[in-house]
Amino acid sequence: MKRDLRLKALKQIINDKKISSQEVLIEELKKRGFNVTQATVSRDIQFLNIVKVRDAENNEYYAFNTGYKDKQQFDIKKLKLKFKENVLAVLNSANIIVIKTNPGEAQGVAVVIDGCNFKEILGTVAGDDTIICVAENEESSKKIADLFKSF
Repeated sequence: MKRDLRLKALKQIINDKKISSQEVLIEELKKRGFNVTQATVSRDIQFLNIVKVRDAENNEYYAFNTGYKDKQQFDIKKLKLKFKENVLAVLNSANIIVIKTNPGEAQGVAVVIDGCNFKEILGTVAGDDTIICVAENEESSKKIADLFKSF
């Protein structure tokens, strides 16, 4: 019963605020009367399938995973490294971002993009040397493309 109430509070916190760390999550739960440890919060995060996502401003925060349960997550540093090693150009038009890579590298770069869990990217399609990223709208497309170009 207490666990169910805690999980309900945790869901509400994740839906209402951009929480960037377990420590902040623990504080938010304490404000609601739940005295929990980091280990408990960690288990709850796994149970609820909560992951860290990133927005176009490169802010990272918790959200509910809408993708695959066992989806691999990558750090932004890995994405920067992949881009430096393999990306030749980043272009965007409307809500589409086109990424040109070295031959044979598009799928590897797309996997890391997907693994960074950008909130604004609806999905990627990779060929041999080209990736198409579909952003949620034109504004997001421009922000993500600008971020990618900065690598």
